[in-house]
Amino acid sequence: MLNTLKRIAKDLLAITWIRRVYEFVNRAILETFGSSRLLTHLFYFVSFITFNREQSAVLRGRRDYYRNKRRDRLSHVELRRNVHRLEKGLIMRPRREVFARDYIAETLEFYADAVAQDRAKPGTMERSELAWAHDVLTEYFRVSSGSDATVAAARRSFEGAAYGGEFTGKVPRLKLAGGPVDYDRLAELAAQRRSVRWFEQRPVPRELIDQALLVASQAPTACNRLPYEFLIFDEKTQVRAVSSIPFGAAGYGDNIPAIAVVVGKLGAYFSPRDRHAIYVDGSLAAMSFILALETLGLSSCIINWPDFEPLERKMQKTLGLDLSDRVVMLVAIGYAHPEGMVPFSQKKELDTFRRYNPIGR
Repeated sequence: MLNTLKRIAKDLLAITWIRRVYEFVNRAILETFGSSRLLTHLFYFVSFITFNREQSAVLRGRRDYYRNKRRDRLSHVELRRNVHRLEKGLIMRPRREVFARDYIAETLEFYADAVAQDRAKPGTMERSELAWAHDVLTEYFRVSSGSDATVAAARRSFEGAAYGGEFTGKVPRLKLAGGPVDYDRLAELAAQRRSVRWFEQRPVPRELIDQALLVASQAPTACNRLPYEFLIFDEKTQVRAVSSIPFGAAGYGDNIPAIAVVVGKLGAYFSPRDRHAIYVDGSLAAMSFILALETLGLSSCIINWPDFEPLERKMQKTLGLDLSDRVVMLVAIGYAHPEGMVPFSQKKELDTFRRYNPIGR
């Protein structure tokens, strides 16, 4: 017994020594190469593999953006972006008599392509998206000065596009005051939501998932692109195949009834400056999604997805993802098991994460 305890103590001492040496070396490297952008560049030039997948994904996404402009698509992200820019111009106070001169001609090109696709191949283009574009452009030309040559030329292009639908009123409007949910109810919902890892073994109705996804689609996104996709798995073998990939589902993945993979679409962007938007927008949608699930009696657990090449490669192959598709997170979904427990998860106090007017202090 004594020898066993000595051996354990010796092993623990060795582990502690290894951990401290690792931390010392790590700190020395980080203090050195993290001290300037030039040294940081040198560090990642040598260890380029760290962000290679993301760099490749961004470049592939930009390539796909331009390729997609020549293809028939259900949703035209370039049209969505420019129409939303017009909406923002329409709501300005005071609103300029002439605005969007630098991109209105481009917008009409995007619009004409969408109308042509819808006319040639009905059902291949989202009608609600096209109707929104038509209505916003109608409103833009209604309020814009007819004396401006650029606007006048764009108006002629708009009229010549021959859109077959009617004006439906999908234009900027006054925000309704108040709402059906007060702060106390919302705070209760936020506190009720907890990461559930133990579920009843019964199917999750697809109609409930779809209802939650409709709420998720109302989350804000940059220029209203909605640059994400929710891949839902509810067939047992497929759920197991997906839930077995991330580290975060270890120990409970086998009892997940349904799982969603939130995938960001880098093909929605022409510039690398927007490469982060898929993570922001996908996360906003995911938060709305899980709160909506909670109101429908369903529980969930966010499963973290680190940028780890072996798992990235496996997930890409399993789901058949393109290189420009980036997994943002996974969400386990199901009915909470009545005997399953959840962590308390003490949150930070308000003063810990909130500062007012910190500039210059």
